[in-house]
Amino acid sequence: MRVVLLSTYELGRQPFGLASPAAWLRRAGADVTALDLSLQRLDIGAVRAADVVGFYLPMHTATRLAMPVIDAVRALNPAARLCAFGLYAPLNADWLGEHGVAATCGAEFEPDLVRFAGLAIPPDARGSAAGTVSAGPSRLAVAKLEFIVPDRTGLPAPARYAELHDGGVRRAAGYTEASRGCRHRCRHCPIVPVYDGQVRLVPADIVIADVRQQVAAGATHISFGDPDFFNAPSHADRVVTALHDEFPALTYDVTIKVEHLLRHEKWLPRLAETGCLFVTTAAESVDDRTLAILDKGHTAADFERAVRLAGDHGLTLAPTFLPFTPWSTTETYVRLLDTIRRLDLVPNVAPIQLAIRLLIPRGSKLLGLPDVDAVVGAFDPGALAYPWTHPDADVDALQREVMDIVGRRQAASREDVFERVCEAAAGMAGHGGRGGGMSAAADAGGAGSAPGSRAGGTAPRPRTAVPFLNEPWYC
Repeated sequence: MRVVLLSTYELGRQPFGLASPAAWLRRAGADVTALDLSLQRLDIGAVRAADVVGFYLPMHTATRLAMPVIDAVRALNPAARLCAFGLYAPLNADWLGEHGVAATCGAEFEPDLVRFAGLAIPPDARGSAAGTVSAGPSRLAVAKLEFIVPDRTGLPAPARYAELHDGGVRRAAGYTEASRGCRHRCRHCPIVPVYDGQVRLVPADIVIADVRQQVAAGATHISFGDPDFFNAPSHADRVVTALHDEFPALTYDVTIKVEHLLRHEKWLPRLAETGCLFVTTAAESVDDRTLAILDKGHTAADFERAVRLAGDHGLTLAPTFLPFTPWSTTETYVRLLDTIRRLDLVPNVAPIQLAIRLLIPRGSKLLGLPDVDAVVGAFDPGALAYPWTHPDADVDALQREVMDIVGRRQAASREDVFERVCEAAAGMAGHGGRGGGMSAAADAGGAGSAPGSRAGGTAPRPRTAVPFLNEPWYC
């Protein structure tokens, strides 16, 4: 059985979503070719010889990039059986079916791919029964798997992916996952329609084995792709303890909800002690009405508390935002910029985070809300989303201008881009002067602890030392 697995994009990471199913399929006896098309060319010979071709669709961007690839593969090998897997596969099952994809697999897709290929699952990898593959979204409970070590054979080396920038030094970054799914149901999140509040943990020994092979391939930093590293804080502690014991010089980053940063404060020192360079947190907004509609589980005041708390425990916080929604105004946008400046977060925020517009894909829990239904149009199969228009044309115009600024100044510093965005927002909101009348407290050393400040009052890390990965898009 010859299987080709294809990924089009995964945030500049070596795709875990190829390496894990490749391991399952190879153990079942398949001849697997795994290709990351963000860095590798499509292997025409392998596609023509394949019995099964699988497309990994973990996010919206990857799914749109896969559209022409699916058609090309179908033309190259009409006899091959096509499947799609990942969060966006079941959400777009109808469209995929129209393009010849016979099956979609959402959560915990590895055993379903083995079955789709007509192979038997080894007894030691069965776990509980997985959801049956179909042309539509699964309504079954998420499977519990006996995870195995991902097989990264044939994928580009970590050095070819997104790099870690830390104090002027660039280092190769690897990527793995210690858990899947999320206990929460934020309305705009694509994880919710697939996992629906369920979490699956990858055993610590499997995680460390995966890290070990990436370190051997040159990685000196690891990004954990868990939707929320503190969905199971005790498990997270086991993972980072084992990681630090074996690789004391290795650094890592994680993603944690604002709500969990506050609830699980006792675990924060452990992150700092074991090499966590920064924590990504989906702040989304500093407008409490927007946060309530998104069902984020925190308030604007909670976010500010989390910033100070992270700094107190020696952690750099890297917030992400969703600044343009149907509920945004030019005033709430100015308030967001003011908050970022006041909390001394300008160097911590990737410029693209100042421009992101709400995406409403199929299955979104936002659909059905009166405020959303009033602005959305019919589903656009080309965009794989429901288009929407803001009631205030100035807000849409501001989003386009900010996106243009970010796109044209990719080589500029974050501080420089931020100032240009402030000027645009000030003009649109009718404010005058630098920053549109926004607070200069952060420039003057005012309110808010700088991310990365140490407990005990030691000085924060200099701005040039704020670590980040150079693939900042987060969707």
